[in-house]
Amino acid sequence: MAKSRSIFVCNECGAESPQYFGRCPTCNSWNSMVEQAQPAKDATPRAAALGRGRATTAKASQPRLAMTLNQIQDHPQARLPSGYGELDRVLGGGIVPGSLVLLGGDPGIGKSTLLLQVANQMAARQRVLYV
Repeated sequence: MAKSRSIFVCNECGAESPQYFGRCPTCNSWNSMVEQAQPAKDATPRAAALGRGRATTAKASQPRLAMTLNQIQDHPQARLPSGYGELDRVLGGGIVPGSLVLLGGDPGIGKSTLLLQVANQMAARQRVLYV
């Protein structure tokens, strides 16, 4: 059985909010938010909620033929040099545009420092966005 939740409804305009505000965010009326019990929704199985259930519609699949390894063609990607030879070596020759590299390590080991230095080196040649 799912727990019931409370919502707050404005007496002036009817706006709903999951939390209490002293002033309605919609009509700016002071002290008009009133708590109301929201009926509990039926619990959904966790797998269905995460989208891991069976598909509801069948998709047409394209038949594929098995291939030997020598029939597969390699399409090498252009790589951008980071400016640090050892990092480029670890990354297989540089950074592939559009790729994602997960950098992990113990706290304080210098992950952010390394990435800031790489961004600085690459910024001399192209635009860089560090997020």
